[in-house]
Amino acid sequence: MNSDDREDTTIYRVVMNHEEQHSIWPVEKKLPLGWTATSKTGLKAECLAHVKEVWTDMRPLSLRLKMDQRDS
Repeated sequence: MNSDDREDTTIYRVVMNHEEQHSIWPVEKKLPLGWTATSKTGLKAECLAHVKEVWTDMRPLSLRLKMDQRDS
């Protein structure tokens, strides 16, 4: 059995940066600079499903704000 065949039992947390972009990060690792933890933790599939649900606008926050100002 190679590493691709093993089930991933890592517990992840959903993280977000200052641009409101989302990702997942293993809970046992220190967060990279610029990222903060959200309240969601779980298996990879659960966390990715949560990201898909909450991150509906893929544009960075700075771009969304700039576009909103232009439209005002």
